[in-house]
Amino acid sequence: MGFQLSTLLHHLKQSRQTLSASKQLHALIITLNLTCDSFFATKITRFYSINHDLHSARKLFDETPKTSVYLWNSIIRAYAQQHKFKDAFLLFRDMRCSETPPDNYTYACIIRACTEKTDSFGLRSANGGVILPGLEFDSVSSSALVSGYSKLGLVDEAHAVFDGIRDRTLLTSMRYFSTLWNSMIAGYGYGGSWSKSLQLFSEMRKMGKDPDGYTFVGLISGVNDPHLLGVYRGIHCLCLKNGLDSNSHVASSIVSMYSRCNCLDSAYKTFSNLWNPDIVQWSSLITRFSQTGNSEEAMVEPGRQIHGFVFHHGFESYVKVASSLIDMYTKCGFPLFGDRVFEIMHQRNVVTYNSIISSLGSNELISEAFAVFQEMVEKGFKPDLSTFSALLSNCSHGRLVGDGKEIFRRMEEDFGVTPRIEHYVYMVKLLGIAGELQEAYDLIKKMKVRRFIIVLCRPREFRIRQSCG
Repeated sequence: MGFQLSTLLHHLKQSRQTLSASKQLHALIITLNLTCDSFFATKITRFYSINHDLHSARKLFDETPKTSVYLWNSIIRAYAQQHKFKDAFLLFRDMRCSETPPDNYTYACIIRACTEKTDSFGLRSANGGVILPGLEFDSVSSSALVSGYSKLGLVDEAHAVFDGIRDRTLLTSMRYFSTLWNSMIAGYGYGGSWSKSLQLFSEMRKMGKDPDGYTFVGLISGVNDPHLLGVYRGIHCLCLKNGLDSNSHVASSIVSMYSRCNCLDSAYKTFSNLWNPDIVQWSSLITRFSQTGNSEEAMVEPGRQIHGFVFHHGFESYVKVASSLIDMYTKCGFPLFGDRVFEIMHQRNVVTYNSIISSLGSNELISEAFAVFQEMVEKGFKPDLSTFSALLSNCSHGRLVGDGKEIFRRMEEDFGVTPRIEHYVYMVKLLGIAGELQEAYDLIKKMKVRRFIIVLCRPREFRIRQSCG
């Protein structure tokens, strides 16, 4: 038995356990008649939790005759980490009624659960619960409260907790110093109170505490005021000085900060200096370029590199990925690249056909778009509303009145697709361009959808406004 017990203790010291190993250890505990020992029950409960086996964890908890605070905390945390908040809260309620009162780690777990659930009422209730047993100045629970209030945008409440512990001598030496200050700095930053965020940052440095990556992310993540660029360029320099520019979260935050402040040159320069940018950093830059209307800068070169990544990992045949690539190349004015993606797809659907039809037509390759439509029909795919929107738009761009009329006729007669407002708009515009105003007017009178009021501005132009009549 001594050998088995030493083997058990050795395995329990391992930081990672598979589900199979956890079950074997559980069986060994039963064999050694150690099921009454809360220490072993706590360890196995944690292993089950790591492997997302809540059923086995709860069964072990329920079968343990004497539950310690550590075992209670383990099972509550197990449910909370898997977002089974209702079960976690019910267990917490049972714990408060048991002979084992919650400790600071119990409250910290419940506070984090309320934060993830965005439950501000529950968070305030947990705050009250912390005060009753005198844990309001405890580093663990206070840190969780400051972080929770900050993440939910309740900065005043966060600051009240922060102030309650900041003036105590415990603050300068406690383990959770950085978490407290970082949470408070981030809370002010995300709330737009950048001056207060900077003030706390300065206080932190005066106390001789070095900021870490989380400090800088919290400090710069909410900044969107171009007038503060000078200050935050200094923050960027501090990141470089502290060697944090290679931290992916810090670098992404800096790129986003420059982008939000419409300083895209600095954003791109920061991005270009990254040794191996990850998908978060790519997304930060692409999003900001796109939002400012610089779709070509956002997508052409980065888009090709993303395409290369997609191709290398075999994702190019995925319908949604391929459709997104086609759409990207279309917006950047490279329809032939989109056509290349379309051609090598192993599986296609109506969405991908619509994407390539729209792509070719918007880049004046209308005959090619019609050929793709014909292939679509021949392959047995049924055109939908978006298909005909793309085709009629193409006809409008190419002033192809005859083709437009034929497509509009076939839309309902051949494919049973009832035209909607956008289809009538394309046809009215097309007929107006051709000077066929009477036919356009007659078409509108036959509409099966809401009427339009037509304002004739000049003989060959229409302005159309929807009527509720």
